[in-house]
Amino acid sequence: MQTPFASRTEVLGGAASYFALAASMYAPVRMVGVVGDDFRDADLDRFRRHDIDVDGIERRGGRSFRWLGRYDYGLNAAETINTDLGVFGDWRPHVPARFAASELVFLANIHPEIQLLTLEQMRKPALVALDTMNFWIEKERDALVRVIGRVDVVSVNEAEVRQLADTHSVFRAAKKVLALGPRAVVVKRAEYGAVLLTSDRAFWTPAYPLEEVRDPTGAGDAFAGGFIGHLATCPVIDDATLRRAMLHGTVCASFAVEDFSVDGIERADAETAQARVRELETLATAG
Repeated sequence: MQTPFASRTEVLGGAASYFALAASMYAPVRMVGVVGDDFRDADLDRFRRHDIDVDGIERRGGRSFRWLGRYDYGLNAAETINTDLGVFGDWRPHVPARFAASELVFLANIHPEIQLLTLEQMRKPALVALDTMNFWIEKERDALVRVIGRVDVVSVNEAEVRQLADTHSVFRAAKKVLALGPRAVVVKRAEYGAVLLTSDRAFWTPAYPLEEVRDPTGAGDAFAGGFIGHLATCPVIDDATLRRAMLHGTVCASFAVEDFSVDGIERADAETAQARVRELETLATAG
């Protein structure tokens, strides 16, 4: 990863890593995925220390997924330099039997067929959220539309929701995505916060104010971790609960961007997160 200020290579990343470390501040997490024989045991231990169950992580011969990108001074969008799917290339997920009854499911950004195969192994989750990216929207639209029709929440950035709906207006685009079946669409807007849209309402939360952003990589996945993590603490998931989950997602994203790799979100704790949520509430409601 390269920014105008520094660069790092061969560091722990990946959507599941950011998500799991954020969500683990709220509830135990079960992780499903695949790594190569080059994946460090020390990084699996990092997950275990945060009450993240890694029994769903399969190790296969070959290289782990790798992504290299760079940001300019705007830090809003990364330019991809190289993507190496590694062992993800021909992997098919296997959800351990004791994971199948999980109440909340997050389908992290990966091939939509893998997302669908994962979902089909779950029994009857109370809520399923999905993240995706421009590559899958362009290359695997039909498969992506199928899986979107089976989830409750779709999480995308502004460019992705426009591409998915083939329209410039973010609000019109979100309505078109809602028409595919989900209950809500979350549109991530980087330094401008995030918007939650349902069939009859929109809710906006500002970004948590930071003096320094070091690496935006993983911010959206950490957002999802805080969002789903908060829902895991709630007895009822109604629209008001979804709106409050937006604050927790935004706060977790703020931790992630404060350092390279997962170091920022890994250092965070529940007490600090709650303090930032209270600050963000003040910003969002001040008149």
